[in-house]
Amino acid sequence: MAKWDHDDLRDQSGDVDGVHGEFQRRAMVKTAPSSRKRLIEADSKTRKAFPMCTGLLDYFPDALAYVARVSYLGNAKHNPGEPMHHARGKSMDHPDCIARHLVERGGVDVVEIDGVEHEIKHTGALAWRALALLQEEIEQEQGLPLPRAAKTMVL
Repeated sequence: MAKWDHDDLRDQSGDVDGVHGEFQRRAMVKTAPSSRKRLIEADSKTRKAFPMCTGLLDYFPDALAYVARVSYLGNAKHNPGEPMHHARGKSMDHPDCIARHLVERGGVDVVEIDGVEHEIKHTGALAWRALALLQEEIEQEQGLPLPRAAKTMVL
């Protein structure tokens, strides 16, 4: 039976309040956007406790590649001719879009870009939206600046 008390987050010594506790404490602190670094820019010990390659990319290489494809096609559709960027403000209804894509999971949307039709899996679009929502929540809670590939749109 699975345990949900975060036993899997203990370090080798079994100390829950070690590196992980420090990471959680830092996550609770709100600072001004100009003084706060990205979560990945934490100290070495904290960074190494949460490996992005072996703890994320190596788990889901095809799914993450697919989400990158969704991002690319979305940029081509919504920002034609512009470099890749997340145009914040063009679509801010992430929770509703997540629900719609979840209902339509297993299916595809078809988008036309430069006269070529591309199928986008609803589950891939859901994953992109979930990442966008999580990123924005973390930025707001932590007082983080926009990531380098995000642009605020004035409508």
